[in-house]
Amino acid sequence: MSIHTHGYAAQSAQSALAPFDFIRRDYRNNDVVIEILYCGVCHSDLHQARNDWGGSIYPMVPGHEIIGRITDVGSEVTNFKKGELVGVGCMVDSCQTCNPCKKGLEQYCEQGATFTYNGYDRHDKMPTYGGYSDKIVCSDKFVVKVPENLDVKGTAPLLCAGITTWSPLRHWNIKKNSNVAVVGLGGLGHMALKFAKAMEANVALFSRSAGKVQDAYRLGADKVIISTDEKQMAASAGEFDLIIDTVPYAHDLNPYLPTLSLDGTHVLVGLLGALEQVGTVPLIMGRKSIAGSVIGGIKETQEMLDFCGEHGIVSDVEMINIQYINEAYERMLKSDVKYRFVIDMASLKA
Repeated sequence: MSIHTHGYAAQSAQSALAPFDFIRRDYRNNDVVIEILYCGVCHSDLHQARNDWGGSIYPMVPGHEIIGRITDVGSEVTNFKKGELVGVGCMVDSCQTCNPCKKGLEQYCEQGATFTYNGYDRHDKMPTYGGYSDKIVCSDKFVVKVPENLDVKGTAPLLCAGITTWSPLRHWNIKKNSNVAVVGLGGLGHMALKFAKAMEANVALFSRSAGKVQDAYRLGADKVIISTDEKQMAASAGEFDLIIDTVPYAHDLNPYLPTLSLDGTHVLVGLLGALEQVGTVPLIMGRKSIAGSVIGGIKETQEMLDFCGEHGIVSDVEMINIQYINEAYERMLKSDVKYRFVIDMASLKA
């Protein structure tokens, strides 16, 4: 039995998102069926819908920051039950057998993870469709439990913006009194500030202008460094154990590298593409690194959600109806949102 589904889709790179009815596969023995309540709007949704990165599959139903309740479970599912509040992030499957998968790092699956949308199911080869829809079917291994004490509307972006910044903080062992800086105050950057502060690190924001200072302090920054001010940058030389760089376009890393401490790392979580020319002297003279990181595994995603439940952390969101999605995309291009749009999927029925 197939599952009739209603959502919004892009039919081409040039078309606006519009209502789209489609069929999801019937659930397998290890699957759960989820009624989607809320779906975050990620900048990558826009990139994929408009084929900015190439390889987009149409029709496309975007959305990989999904919160909902389970309506059905397969016969072999033991860790979830009907009615539970759960989330689905950027992946819905992986090979489960390669070394990264065995380590709980499914995002680095050597055969390639199956993404929540703009992919193909590894079993029946059907296209995957995302969370701009009323329901989704997913392997229980790629579903996470959502703490009921959290504001559900602000929880959806944790499944991408949250885990994308949580994973490097954990990997580089950020703890009390670590020195962390964040580049870029948007959907990713505001989560990095909240997480680092909750970890009791000393937290700074690099900003090109003073306009974001007040918000940065509200979100957890202990100080704001104006990156265009040479004196402020020089005063921060050798300070940071980790810089989380959330900027999604090519930019100059050279001003930031001298602010890394010995063995410090500048990790890129926003940029997909070529770097501008990087001077190696600060790297060589301080054993510093430039690294990359992408989302996180299912185990660490659950760890992040549990941490959020303990500390009351959610994203700052602006709620929208699905009918507003094309306008939301245009506003995202202008960085006109604080700090994540979230779709109330009940609006699909309007």
